[in-house]
Amino acid sequence: MIKHLLSKMNFRYLLVLLFVVTLNSCKAQGIDASKVKNNLPEFSWDTMPLYMHLRKSTSFTKEELKFLAKHPLITFEKTTGSKTYGSTEDGTLVAAKAVKKLNPDTKILYYKNVVINWAGYKADRYFFQKHPDAYLVNSSGEKAVMPNKKTGFFDISKDYVRSHWLDHVGEITSSPYIDGVFMDANIKVLAPGFFGNRVGNEKQKQVEAGYLTMMKDLNTRYGKDNILLANILRVRPNFKDVGRSYLKYFDGSYIEGFEHENFGMTYEDYLAKGIEAVQKSAREGNIIAMSLGLGKALKNAETGIDDVRKKLSKKDNFAKRLDYLLAIFLVCAEKYSYVYPHDGYATNRSAVWMKTFPQYEKKLGAPKGDAKKDGYVYTRSFEHLDVVLDIKNKTAQLNWK
Repeated sequence: MIKHLLSKMNFRYLLVLLFVVTLNSCKAQGIDASKVKNNLPEFSWDTMPLYMHLRKSTSFTKEELKFLAKHPLITFEKTTGSKTYGSTEDGTLVAAKAVKKLNPDTKILYYKNVVINWAGYKADRYFFQKHPDAYLVNSSGEKAVMPNKKTGFFDISKDYVRSHWLDHVGEITSSPYIDGVFMDANIKVLAPGFFGNRVGNEKQKQVEAGYLTMMKDLNTRYGKDNILLANILRVRPNFKDVGRSYLKYFDGSYIEGFEHENFGMTYEDYLAKGIEAVQKSAREGNIIAMSLGLGKALKNAETGIDDVRKKLSKKDNFAKRLDYLLAIFLVCAEKYSYVYPHDGYATNRSAVWMKTFPQYEKKLGAPKGDAKKDGYVYTRSFEHLDVVLDIKNKTAQLNWK
């Protein structure tokens, strides 16, 4: 009996000691201890740490599933499997289960827009049939819509609308095949112009307040057991702290639109500001899922509907462009940073879907320190690679050892 009690006391002592050591280690590295969770993705500096973000409205083949299972972190976008299985929910769950069967360690995120009512979700379809007043409208009662003139929005200023959104996320993330949720359109809510132009400034403030309440409740209800990744870091006018202050609700940020908009700044100043924000956030222990476009951003990407890019030809020589994008990532990357160079998320029109490039397979090794900046030139050394990035001239050198 005494031995049993001593054993339990020793076990508790070890747990407390482990917690203290972890906390001190986080402080020493400048990492927020609240970011340390048991369900974070696997991470290694051995080779390029890759992220995957995609959509396919039909079922995946065995070869595609094997390819996906190689990635430590995946977001299945809206419409995933919806044509084959009837809804984005069911399609995502089927795909996630299949990937998990091949690699249980892959972390899979469910796509859920925080405010846009994208088609394909059965739960939302039933919800709006029952609650047509859940749509966001202007002072004249006209439905607010996306630039495509048909897709509407959840009025998340209303309590019952937020409850539906949170309950839906809870239901999907309760699946053993889903590890968290990817949240899109955060910046549309927080940057005043988007909704101010559609429903007026007063209603925009109500929507923003509803969003902040919803994200706080999301973190409280599901944050402990799920990865919460938001599309939140972005250089924008009147956007507080490039979005960094909102990371308190999330485990990290997805990155897109890193180059093509500059709001009156030069290309290099716009990009430098974004790099600085990502560097700071990554060093604090946030997950960074960096999505960088190989193809030119097309109109839909620029109007905020989706990250649509010029389709690349398999004959195109984009080696220099790929090196440039990887260099941008590498001057920002810390533990739990991942990258996905792409030419759009739809698998049926991508020339790089299921392609592996030599840069992905070469030995990388841990960084020897933070990136150094001299004007618009960044340098950083890894165990097996030296990186030189010149964002003014849009060039990069990846010198593999």
